[in-house]
Amino acid sequence: MKKVSLLLVLFSVFAFSQKYTKSEISRITEGNIDSALPIFQTSDSLQHRVLLDQSMDANPKDQYTKILVNRMKLALLSTGSGVGIAAPQVGINRNIIWAKRFDKEGKPLEYFINPKILWRSEVLNLGPEGDLSIEVFRDYFYRSQVIQLEYFDLNGKKHTEIVEGFTAVILQHEIDHLSGILISDKIENQKMKTFEKVELYKELK
Repeated sequence: MKKVSLLLVLFSVFAFSQKYTKSEISRITEGNIDSALPIFQTSDSLQHRVLLDQSMDANPKDQYTKILVNRMKLALLSTGSGVGIAAPQVGINRNIIWAKRFDKEGKPLEYFINPKILWRSEVLNLGPEGDLSIEVFRDYFYRSQVIQLEYFDLNGKKHTEIVEGFTAVILQHEIDHLSGILISDKIENQKMKTFEKVELYKELK
């Protein structure tokens, strides 16, 4: 029975993780694999198209996932001030992100493979956001103050945790990237909604 359960868990992890295409592998391994990948910009029409595409799950144990995760971190560090990055921002439409954990001692950078938000609080935070892929754009956005997050690590282990505050904001921003949602478009949708001030804010239905 335990073997059956284990097989079901493994199937749930990898069933929707399509293998990397030749073009993805070429992109992930181009140049020195121990260097940062360039960050895509909306000002370039071809790169913008990649940023608007829907991403797919990645196999956490695939050798190319490990390379991609590392090169994404280096890309984020190369910015000097970035607090998060998503795989589409380096040209790969896969569900992988990095975020700075302001909710942990030392504010470490952590990666999240196939992240999913299982629950969002109705209470919202209103704060400024920019984007590494959009030059000279910054505005204020409403984000859930608390989220429940599910994700995998490079060993294929699933994690679930509650995240709140600014770190939750970063994670929501980066997960939006995986669905091709950019803050430059999100702001237009937000303007059509109304919010009331409670403990923080709450969207009016």
